[in-house]
Amino acid sequence: MPTKVRPLNDKVLIERAKADEKTKGGIILPDASKEKPKEGKIVAVGQGRLSDTGERIPFQVKAGDRVLFKSYAGTDVKLDGKEYILMSEEEILAVIE
Repeated sequence: MPTKVRPLNDKVLIERAKADEKTKGGIILPDASKEKPKEGKIVAVGQGRLSDTGERIPFQVKAGDRVLFKSYAGTDVKLDGKEYILMSEEEILAVIE
């Protein structure tokens, strides 16, 4: 886990899955042509979104879940030499089980 990062409110910190190094046909891909995976593992979650009445709405996901998310979701951040994505829970499309 990165250096003590605690997302705020409805934010989650996700470690993006590794990009494929080669195509299914065996062609090695240069870094510039690798598509960033839209899949990752949740590393940390915030406290949850606040409702209109001030109550915390619990997350549907938890640390350790593998998830799928939108192509342009979140904000890329680099912590301790590793790349992560910080995004709202609503940008997550599905949990991989």
